[in-house]
Amino acid sequence: MFDYHTKATALVESVPLIERSIRTYSFLPKLHAVMAAAPATYQAYLDTFELFEKKTTLTPLEQQVVFQTSNYENNCHYCMPGHTFIMKLSKMPDDVIEALREGLPIKDARLQALRLYTQRLLEKRGHLSEAEIKEFIAAGYTPRQALEVLVGLAAKLLSNFTNALAKTELDDPVKPYAWIHPKMR
Repeated sequence: MFDYHTKATALVESVPLIERSIRTYSFLPKLHAVMAAAPATYQAYLDTFELFEKKTTLTPLEQQVVFQTSNYENNCHYCMPGHTFIMKLSKMPDDVIEALREGLPIKDARLQALRLYTQRLLEKRGHLSEAEIKEFIAAGYTPRQALEVLVGLAAKLLSNFTNALAKTELDDPVKPYAWIHPKMR
């Protein structure tokens, strides 16, 4: 039902987006090839992902905690291996990577507070109690960062849901990190 587009098969509005993806990743990720069928979705994803990475005050590791928590909660078979690859390439802590892949607490209390806050946002559709928000702030985060997490989740909604709909095949570089949700093993 969903095709993997190239510059030759994509809608004309998606061609510059495909070129942008190739410049960024040195290849066209299959997620992006699927999104090329809907230029607005594709651009929203690229722009939101870039905003989260470049314009928020969260560290690269904290950004990955948000991404991987969403990938876990949304059971994204495509994004979990992709972000595992990114985390490994960036030499992020193996214990954090493993905890995120398994849905387990992170030993680092600050990162665990971020994981829990992100998980609660997803589970409760943003309707957190004042105590839950204060718990996040008490861990050393700011109200600004409480809102910045939403940018990461917006990007993940687009990617996680696209992959669920399209059953996107893994890209070759991430196949060693293939993942099945612990509840489905």
